[in-house]
Amino acid sequence: MERTQKEEAVGTLRARFDRSTSTVFLDYTGMTVAEVSKLRDDFRARGIEYRVVKNTLVKKALADQAWVGKLDSVLRGMTGVAWSFEEPSAAARVVQEFRRQNEKLKVKGGLLDGEVLSSTAVESHLATLPGKDEMRAMLLAQLIAPLQRFVMLMNAPAREFVGVLAAKQRKDEGA
Repeated sequence: MERTQKEEAVGTLRARFDRSTSTVFLDYTGMTVAEVSKLRDDFRARGIEYRVVKNTLVKKALADQAWVGKLDSVLRGMTGVAWSFEEPSAAARVVQEFRRQNEKLKVKGGLLDGEVLSSTAVESHLATLPGKDEMRAMLLAQLIAPLQRFVMLMNAPAREFVGVLAAKQRKDEGA
């Protein structure tokens, strides 16, 4: 690569890191072309951008970040980077699902809101975060719960009155 191409690549990488909500660093050593193509298709289907990048370019793109030194152990060997722009857990979930079928793929680490995550943290915490739709459902349930309780309390006297009338009717029919 020429110097101008490297500068352009660093700028592109920097823009991706700035836009992303989370990033997962992967080691794809030992995987076949077909397996990597399947992984790329899975990422693309979920709106995740995946690229194989040079470690030095990633370091240059993130040089102004205070935590870039923590990535030294992650940025060794062959590195694939998956950027998730919508849901922070999307890339980690795709990797987790893919690893069930292919154990050659290894997670090196990740980034979440400027915090460096270990490979175990990516698999155990980031992959288990609820998605955007799940979070909306949880919020909606929290907002609706007091109203449901209020309606149940307002209906309780009428429901109990109907129960008393039904018991009286059964008693009168039995006697």
